[in-house]
Amino acid sequence: MIGVTKLLCGSENFGDHLRYAEAAKGQINGASKGFGPVVVWNCTRTCNLKCIHCYADSDYRKYEGELSTNEALKFIDELGEFNVPVLLFSGGEPLMRKDFFQLVEYAQKYNIRLTLSTNGTLIDKTIARRLKNVGISYVGISLDGIGSNNDKFRGQEGAFDRALKGIRNCLEIGQRVGLRFTINRHNYDQLEDIFKLIEEENIPRVCFYHLVYSGRGSKMIKEDITHEESRAAMDLIIRKTLEFHKKGLNKEILTVDNHADVVYLYLRVKELYPERADKIWELMQINGGNRSGIAFGNVDYQGNVHPDQFTQQYTLGNVRERNFGDIWKDTSHEIMAGLKNRKPLLKGRCGQCKWLSVCNGNFRARAEAITGDFWGSDPACYLTNEEIGVPKEVGLI
Repeated sequence: MIGVTKLLCGSENFGDHLRYAEAAKGQINGASKGFGPVVVWNCTRTCNLKCIHCYADSDYRKYEGELSTNEALKFIDELGEFNVPVLLFSGGEPLMRKDFFQLVEYAQKYNIRLTLSTNGTLIDKTIARRLKNVGISYVGISLDGIGSNNDKFRGQEGAFDRALKGIRNCLEIGQRVGLRFTINRHNYDQLEDIFKLIEEENIPRVCFYHLVYSGRGSKMIKEDITHEESRAAMDLIIRKTLEFHKKGLNKEILTVDNHADVVYLYLRVKELYPERADKIWELMQINGGNRSGIAFGNVDYQGNVHPDQFTQQYTLGNVRERNFGDIWKDTSHEIMAGLKNRKPLLKGRCGQCKWLSVCNGNFRARAEAITGDFWGSDPACYLTNEEIGVPKEVGLI
């Protein structure tokens, strides 16, 4: 996750102290010194929508093997004991889990920041108030287009209007809320409209996600945008971030799942705003790039632990059988061992890239989906061979 506003404008937001703190450097088992990783918990696979890019391949049905309430409470205890700084409830649709509010309330006994990733369609005024009262610090609502474009992507007519109503219900009662937007071929031309929406609706935060080829998203490889479009998207995001800052609008803008973004941003800043470049370089080095399996992990609805939510083809252990902290520190699995020190394993463009210290090999799930090699190069890196300092003939593996 790249704090575009932080890098360009020097803003301070909650996640910045995890992404850009000196205490994060050199850690192999957590987000910062003395902390465990940020955990995304797919607490249920059941969902009321059927999005075409869903990495969890969710649907509107009950799935066998979901952690029971007692098992979930024990898991939360383990996260508290491991000093996990952030727990993100995801799905499926988390609000479809009947004991959701019980679990959130229970987690309040630990000093964990509790956040929610949701499609937003179930957040009426009552649910919005309950989210705030129970202590959810942030609600991220997915919108992948405007109006009918979002509805096609989400597989249900009216999903956009209901999600927007959910956002408004949160804003009305002071529940912090933001947008999650996954860039792809079907909505690339609506980026400007998304910026217009967050300004008109006074939405304080937006995360622009790059497509990861996992779950149903693995069928969307041909629906990803081109490298040229990725560069144009970053140019727009940079420009709009600076415009908002100039207007005095307090908006947090982030990009997610492609660390080529931070290198591209740095190169553009060196060209356009050189006085800011040294500070950005300092923050880039502290962050260190992708930290799946280090500062960021995933637990699915059955209790299986994974390096991140897009790499569920590799299971490191199960919280029904072992303590989460023990699983996370265990390097007997070759993928987990590799992720904690991946630089010597990376191949092709990633292995030779001069920006490796600030990217850390980008996203392994995309690399494996295209090359068949977990340590191959991420095909979504849109930087040229010249920009990354490798010979023209170097490819993905």
